[in-house]
Amino acid sequence: MNKPGIKKCSYTVFFIVCLFSFYLLGLSGVASAQKVIELTFSNFFPAAHKNSKIMEEWIAEIEKRTGGKVKIKYYPGGTLTPAAQVYDGVVKGISDIGESVFAYTRGRFPVMEAVDLPLGYKSAVIATNLVNAVYQKFQPKELADVKVLILHAHGPGILHTKFPVSKLEDLKGRKIRATGLASKIVTALGATPVATTMPETYDALRTGVAEGAMAPVEALHGWKWGEVVSYTIQSFGSAYTTAMFVVMNKSKWESLPKDVQKVFEDVSKEFTKKQAELWDQIDMEGYDFIKARGNKIVALSPEENARWAQAVTPVIDDYIKEASAKGLPASEIVKFCLDFIKAHK
Repeated sequence: MNKPGIKKCSYTVFFIVCLFSFYLLGLSGVASAQKVIELTFSNFFPAAHKNSKIMEEWIAEIEKRTGGKVKIKYYPGGTLTPAAQVYDGVVKGISDIGESVFAYTRGRFPVMEAVDLPLGYKSAVIATNLVNAVYQKFQPKELADVKVLILHAHGPGILHTKFPVSKLEDLKGRKIRATGLASKIVTALGATPVATTMPETYDALRTGVAEGAMAPVEALHGWKWGEVVSYTIQSFGSAYTTAMFVVMNKSKWESLPKDVQKVFEDVSKEFTKKQAELWDQIDMEGYDFIKARGNKIVALSPEENARWAQAVTPVIDDYIKEASAKGLPASEIVKFCLDFIKAHK
């Protein structure tokens, strides 16, 4: 027969064990609830560039609004994946999030590339609003393997030269720095494209390897081209843009809690607007930089702008032909873009 004291002691030990077990379970639940979601972000913009800094602000806002539930490790300047490999890096999970340029893998994003055409842009806000409108309207399958967070585009890509330009004929045979789609635009305008990277272009202009370059005005300050050109030609009739993306690995996105997904969507919507405004802001800084240096800004007449617009129509026609061959409603996409720009001038 058990003695009463021993029985009482056994109950006490059992009670303590139960309490301790519940305590451990509680700790486990708290630890699980507080587990941090760690993500990586690969960006092609250099760390010091304002378009890199604004993504640091985006990261900080995501982390703040999730109450520290999300932490994002940032890799600017292509240090995790090079610019042309950022998108595939996201798809493959090398990074969870990535920012780069659609045109760096030309042909991969035929619907989104319509936005880059020389459609006569006058601001980054219009260009950014258009790239988002195209995405919403046509829901391109080319982006179905990621979660799109932010789409944006730079301000008008126009001409900057070492020599005066007031009409198309002034460009005949001139050597103009341009790559990708911009090289087709340069050729259509009657000049000869010279392919150099952005970092190489300053010396190309300084030494005369190139006599001009196509880019948004921000390059005059951000890349210091304003030091080696003398004229900025407001050739808005043939102005192009370059569309860019911030996307997330789809499996990673689907694994996020709904409240975290909402934070990403809310913050990204706000920063799409901020990004567009930033592009226009740094274009203004480019103008301020060249004005202070005494460079000349040449505004083409409406009639001359119309001539430049007409000159680049073969570039647009080529896009329609190539995209249509892929089974895309290319004419509809281009018309949508042109109507949008006209309605939002």
